[in-house]
Amino acid sequence: MHLSTYLLFEGNCKQAMEHYFTVFGGELNILLVGESPMKGMFPESMHHRVLNAMLKSKNLEISASDWLRRTEAFIQGNNVSLYISGGTFEETKDIYSHFIEGANVTDPLTEQPFGLYGALQDRFGICWKFHAAIK
Repeated sequence: MHLSTYLLFEGNCKQAMEHYFTVFGGELNILLVGESPMKGMFPESMHHRVLNAMLKSKNLEISASDWLRRTEAFIQGNNVSLYISGGTFEETKDIYSHFIEGANVTDPLTEQPFGLYGALQDRFGICWKFHAAIK
């Protein structure tokens, strides 16, 4: 498993990640909503938004996306999370289970087209995202 930073943006994720790429170099991958298997879950007006971006360089890894919750407002300050990824489904379920007590679960841990995913704010107020790739 791997711990990195996950950033949320209000529609300018692509521009921000491209800027960070010019600063840090490395490899940048950006997947837009409209290019993903999940595009049917979003209105066409959101297809230009970033579903997932990943910048990896020698000394850092940053994951990011645009705010995609249509029923909730983006709030500056809730846009940084700790991101646990790379484990198996079982490892991810185990780690996630240790965070549930007293947490505000924003995304229950469920299988998605891109793997197992869940997110929550723990009882200490820290935002966490969990991801395991498809088996």
